[in-house]
Amino acid sequence: MASVDLNKVLDKAWADKSLPEILAAPVSALKGVSDRDGELLQEAFGVKTVADLADLKYARWAQALVALGAAK
Repeated sequence: MASVDLNKVLDKAWADKSLPEILAAPVSALKGVSDRDGELLQEAFGVKTVADLADLKYARWAQALVALGAAK
């Protein structure tokens, strides 16, 4: 089972929220992602929420390529 230190990946305002709230949150809830970054992600890929970003096919493809590289 995977675990994540939410304090390391979320802005402080989101660290105490439930997982469903976090997944429905704007991508700017992620530490280091600005409101402008969120706007650009929405314009480019239709990404509005943390869940949308996780489901972005380009991100999944990149993760698969990295996993293939690590398997060598």
